[in-house]
Amino acid sequence: MNPDPGLTSYSLCAVAAPNPINNINMSASWLKSLFNLSISSTAGGSSITGGSSLLSNSTIGWMTTVRNASKKASGSSRNKPGRPRGKHRGIKKRDGTWVTKGTILVRQLGLLFHPGLNVGIGSDKTLFAREHGKVVMTTEKMNPNWDHSFIKRFYPDLQNQDVPIYKTYFHILAESPKQTFKLVDQI
Repeated sequence: MNPDPGLTSYSLCAVAAPNPINNINMSASWLKSLFNLSISSTAGGSSITGGSSLLSNSTIGWMTTVRNASKKASGSSRNKPGRPRGKHRGIKKRDGTWVTKGTILVRQLGLLFHPGLNVGIGSDKTLFAREHGKVVMTTEKMNPNWDHSFIKRFYPDLQNQDVPIYKTYFHILAESPKQTFKLVDQI
């Protein structure tokens, strides 16, 4: 059983006293001073008694845990599977709808719908209302100015053809302002 689940590898180092009976070259006095031992000889053999316990600071039975350098494995950061969110493009306000100034009429990627009367066009080709009023959609024959950079960009393949180009325009028929002001005669 691993005592610390965060450790990926560890080593146990055990330090124990050498057996003085098997090692003849070691002197008893050196062992006494090093390990605080009492060595006694009897007729039946030798016995070693230690003067320390496992909880003391001595080296007999002392075990230490050494943690080696390691790095935990981490997950990869890649894009989540699936499709990206939709851009919500398309016609937002239909023909006959009453809109206020600044209302978005169409969100489009290219130039499918063109701005007409009282309609502005944004940098991303979004059509919006410039005045309060009623939305009117019309399909009209387009007679573009072929020298304009905007027309060259969107209609380069239609320049030398005799086929008429029909496009859908969005218009805002502005409501007539109410005549609430009255002239006051000066006295």
